[in-house]
Amino acid sequence: LLHSINLGPNFDEIESAMARNFAQAAQSCGVKQIVYLGGINNDAKTSKHLTSRANTGKELATTSVPVLELRAGIIIGSGSASFEMLRHLTHRLPIMTTPKWVMNKTHPIAVRDVLWYLRNCAKLEKPVAGVFDIGGPEILSYADMMQKFAKLSGLRKRLIIKVPVLTPKLSSLWIGFVTPVPTALARPLVGSLISEVVADPKKSIDKLIPKPKEGLIDVEGAVSLALSNVSSNTVSTRWSDATLPTAPWQKAQSDPEWAGEMLLKDKKVRTTDASIKSLWAAIEEIGGDNGWYGADFLWYLRGVLDRMIGGVGLRRGRRDPVHLRVGDSLDFWRVESLVPEQSLKLYAEMILPGKAWLEFRISKLANGQSEVVQEASFSPRGLGGQLYWYAVLPFHTLVFPTMIRNLIRSANRKDYAEMIKTNPVDNFDLS
Repeated sequence: LLHSINLGPNFDEIESAMARNFAQAAQSCGVKQIVYLGGINNDAKTSKHLTSRANTGKELATTSVPVLELRAGIIIGSGSASFEMLRHLTHRLPIMTTPKWVMNKTHPIAVRDVLWYLRNCAKLEKPVAGVFDIGGPEILSYADMMQKFAKLSGLRKRLIIKVPVLTPKLSSLWIGFVTPVPTALARPLVGSLISEVVADPKKSIDKLIPKPKEGLIDVEGAVSLALSNVSSNTVSTRWSDATLPTAPWQKAQSDPEWAGEMLLKDKKVRTTDASIKSLWAAIEEIGGDNGWYGADFLWYLRGVLDRMIGGVGLRRGRRDPVHLRVGDSLDFWRVESLVPEQSLKLYAEMILPGKAWLEFRISKLANGQSEVVQEASFSPRGLGGQLYWYAVLPFHTLVFPTMIRNLIRSANRKDYAEMIKTNPVDNFDLS
């Protein structure tokens, strides 16, 4: 996939040059087969973006190296720009005024199925030249896709009002304003949505590469996978090995910041002379009867409110007053991950319009000091979740600076107590 859509209005010229350079380099290196992933381009009203995808395939085919071109519709998976744009619009806007293109047909395909075709292209016994369309088992409108996003995200059905006056330029400016997708990226993508992106049966790849035995994933199945977090809320999977590779339909580290679920953060970073050992002891003792290092009344009030609406509140306390382990309940939190003397991550089990985490990370700096990172993060569910986050921000200014400051003070007291224990006053010569 040769992609320079973020590089400005002449991205199509840049992509053509990239394709020519790649094709010539492949030929000089003796490459036997090029496999190119582009976009379905069967509508007469095709956009500049989709035309560029097709032209890239043509440029790749200008040498003697056979080019097998796969053309896909919207790929459902975290990081797919078109998918992310529609997902963010759905999550943030319960009522949408949209252009007429939301009723255009699209032929989405799960990223797992795209990988199926790509892997099997690499297994072909002989080089193949040709253009093949790949799509999932369903054809539906963009509006239908957004309603499925809403349903699977636990949101109410979106009210979509179609208006005839929204140009692609105006639409992209609006998308850049209400979603984290950059306007420069949204503009060509919105332009491509005016096209009907449906696979042509005459360009089917089935004879060359049959479908998976279990069949292609339907839209709801693909969206469900894409909306899932790397860290699931299911306890059994949440406690699994954190070193497992990211599933292809989930957000990866290489994906852009706006990919995946929206994540709002309140991050505090401090340096201190306190030892890693004492800092970890202070972190591990948090919660329960030990409190939350200040503003305990606000924590208590939040627990009472949670119980009033059917949540667990603060009544669970903690299993052990000193030590934690993965899976422990901690007031209205659950220990999601723990690496001794490095990090502690808590998942909120209070009733919220979204998902929340509180994480502590400590590390030794080159100058001998210790760094403490305290990060509260929140993945809002719909517009209500976003409003909740900004409503409680004033309380964050009271709670979180106090928490990290008192945590460090507790660690310093532990270091002092250890110093006195190791070097008692009786051992000093005071004469």
